[in-house]
Amino acid sequence: QVQLVESGGGLVQAGGSLRLSCAASGRTFSNYRMGWFRQAPGKEREFVAAISRTGGTYYADSVKGRLTISRDNAKATVYLQMNSLKPEDTAVYYCAATLASLVVVRTAYDYWGQGTQVTVSS
Repeated sequence: QVQLVESGGGLVQAGGSLRLSCAASGRTFSNYRMGWFRQAPGKEREFVAAISRTGGTYYADSVKGRLTISRDNAKATVYLQMNSLKPEDTAVYYCAATLASLVVVRTAYDYWGQGTQVTVSS
């Protein structure tokens, strides 16, 4: 089992920044590929970003150049730095962990956090 706890969400104005954190416990963090997903009201949960065990990164087209995923294996934590935020980024953000290689696919993830709300005002 892997337990994931997100933090860092909040209310921010358009153009602002937030940094989300996801602390992991349980199994060996460095073995897992980590991802961030988001879910807006009335919409399906969608892929945002992912990071491999060795630091390779993947992003949804809608966030490229604005959001940056990183990980600190020593702290068993994955981060999502969010810059130039837009109202359409408003959603609950979830981190997730997987041993699978298809990191952009929601169903590939085995473990999920409880989510943290990000609200971007216009």
